[in-house]
Amino acid sequence: MKQEKSPFEPDETASSTGMRKGLTSYGDQGFSLFLRKAFIKGAGFTDSALDRPVVGIANTGSAYNPCHGNAPQLIEAVKRGVMLAGGLPMDFPTISVHESFAAPTSMYLRNLMAMDTEEMVRAQPMDAVVLIGGCDKTVPAQLMGAASAGIPAIQLITGSMLTGSHRGERVGACTDCRRYWGKYRAGEIDVQESVDVNNQLVASVGTCSVMGTASTMACIAEALGMTVPGGASPPAVTADRIRIAEQTGAQAVHMARAGLSIDRILTPEAFENAMRVLLAIGGSTNGIVHLTAIAGRMGLEIDMAALDRMGRETPVLLDLKPSGQHYMEDFHAAGGMATLLRELKPLLRLDALTVTGRTLGEELERAGPGFPQDVVRPMGNPIYPQGGIAVLKGNLAPGGAIIKQSAADPRLMEHEGRAVVFEGIEDLVNRIDSDDLDVAAEDILVLKNIGPKGAPGMPEAGYIPIPRKLARAGVKDMVRISDGRMSGTAFGTIVLHVTPESAVGGPLAYVRTGDRVRLSVKNRDISLLISDEELASRARQAPVQEPTAERGYRKLFLQSVTQADQGVDFDFLRAPRMVGKTPR
Repeated sequence: MKQEKSPFEPDETASSTGMRKGLTSYGDQGFSLFLRKAFIKGAGFTDSALDRPVVGIANTGSAYNPCHGNAPQLIEAVKRGVMLAGGLPMDFPTISVHESFAAPTSMYLRNLMAMDTEEMVRAQPMDAVVLIGGCDKTVPAQLMGAASAGIPAIQLITGSMLTGSHRGERVGACTDCRRYWGKYRAGEIDVQESVDVNNQLVASVGTCSVMGTASTMACIAEALGMTVPGGASPPAVTADRIRIAEQTGAQAVHMARAGLSIDRILTPEAFENAMRVLLAIGGSTNGIVHLTAIAGRMGLEIDMAALDRMGRETPVLLDLKPSGQHYMEDFHAAGGMATLLRELKPLLRLDALTVTGRTLGEELERAGPGFPQDVVRPMGNPIYPQGGIAVLKGNLAPGGAIIKQSAADPRLMEHEGRAVVFEGIEDLVNRIDSDDLDVAAEDILVLKNIGPKGAPGMPEAGYIPIPRKLARAGVKDMVRISDGRMSGTAFGTIVLHVTPESAVGGPLAYVRTGDRVRLSVKNRDISLLISDEELASRARQAPVQEPTAERGYRKLFLQSVTQADQGVDFDFLRAPRMVGKTPR
């Protein structure tokens, strides 16, 4: 008599899918599957459910993360979409990182979240994964982790917050946060008004309502082809956002069945499109660091010289704060990314594949014609004639630096001044508001030791506040230079990401108060006006001791983190071999 085959015996035709995927090692695959099914059935699942394609859903909800406050509703909608398409949804937690609640900075924890995402995707059986993220570092962390894990993956953005109203003025986080805090520091508003506006700046859960890092990464994710069409712009608390979540779940099932893995989406052409969009939206300077890190996971290097060339021919078209006047709600009402991409079409790589299995060009055709609106400008009438970001070099930044030129004071773009140096964040905090600080409006503020290793974590302290005595005198902007980052919601003539950083002995470490520094955005130059011999002499006299730690994640971070030009990723997480540059 022929014995019936056990459903728990290894099956070569199905061993790499569904519940059979990535079996726990017990030395007996049949027992591994038997045990796995026994436990999952304890949650009430049937064999019929367990035979479907499994879609993992990365749950990044947290009471500490109001940007992800709609995560429970999104998860339910994704599950609905997965089941409607015939899949089995399985949500699982990863760490959640919020910009305002992570010490010393959320960037310090981005790589940890990327590792968590990658390892949980690898460790658990899933044929595709939906990545739910929104707050600044969460989307890049998830894309980095998914890129390394290699399975079909699709990004679901949590969405932007609604705007509020303060004394008849429309306000939203976080450009208006910085603007009102500047007013308070300058004595233009009193304590009570600062409390009043604080209640109105964040009108709902969701990410910042301006073109900060969160909105930038949302737009970049769609430009990369990693979201369903229209996935970047719907606000967090709208029905549109819930519908996008349902569509995302259904698309994840289709991707699982088609084997549409992430390496087919994250191509050099996709990154080139993302770079175009970053420039055209006046996006956060953080966007280039994150794009570099994601590309590095795919074995690609971002060509910064090419980015700068692209910036000279790609104007800022999106009229959003801080480069313009509108908010993400307005961008969504104006048609979202389809409207922007339609305008950029001549500059895009339309053959880039998206998570739908169709190309970007095909998706634009499906989006249909545009309609009259005033948020996305035509190419002939831009917000700013060049891309939002310019790449600088010079003896102060031999590895490069960047400036968000679209949010800078045009009068300061060509400037030479005396350096006023702060050795680190503590020194800045102790002296910036002192009436005794020797500083004038035409000086250049220089902040050291806030790079990847210096802080550590490259905090958004590059938005150096205007010294209080100058703010009270009406000074609104100064040239500021650091090896750190600034929020995408910030504005001003601010040079960032100076590489190599001061903590590893970059030239920035040897700048002294009184030195002359020259910024020329036109010539893409940032220079310390001393001789090479003097610079070398200073380095010999006071050699830098790189920061170290005795244990834990900080030790791992300081030993492994790369510089800004490599995305501030861990060296051991980048692809083992670089296979090319993007754009090609």
